[in-house]
Amino acid sequence: MALIGFARVSTKDQDLSAQLELLSNAGCEEIFHGKQSGASNENDKKLEELIRYVRKDDVVVVTKLDRLGRSLRSILSTIDDIHAKKATLRSLDGAIDTSNDSPFSKAQIALLGTFAQLERDLIVSRTAEGRERAMSSGVRFGAPKKLDDKQREMIKKAYQNGKTMEDLANKYAVSRQTISRIVGGKRG
Repeated sequence: MALIGFARVSTKDQDLSAQLELLSNAGCEEIFHGKQSGASNENDKKLEELIRYVRKDDVVVVTKLDRLGRSLRSILSTIDDIHAKKATLRSLDGAIDTSNDSPFSKAQIALLGTFAQLERDLIVSRTAEGRERAMSSGVRFGAPKKLDDKQREMIKKAYQNGKTMEDLANKYAVSRQTISRIVGGKRG
């Protein structure tokens, strides 16, 4: 069994030294760390290295649970990855310790899962509400129409008067498929 540390900061301006010192003082033999923006995938790569490195019965140590990811869902996924390697997780702030199979430890993980689902549901709900507000204010989503209603009517009439889809596509700088949808896909 080995203690394996993981430290992370979310911006380049933040300092890793306090986390590294705490992990070293806790007895971590190896410490993986990332120091990039939260939007960067550098921290994700370091976390993947940690997961590949961890062996059965190792204990992954973090100073705080949020060092494992930017969202509760990603933290839970990382905990699952650690457990899949038959290793456990402990945070130095005492928020979590999965090194035992006690009912309390299992309840902690279940509670984290519940909060991760709540977090996801809230994001989906806020996104849907924002979209509805925007649509009621007249905001249109999706790509803008290539042709306005007047042009569409002109295309239909020109097609009925014998213009080919190819001619109309060239004239209006759109694809044959667009013309076909406008005229109802009749005749080639």
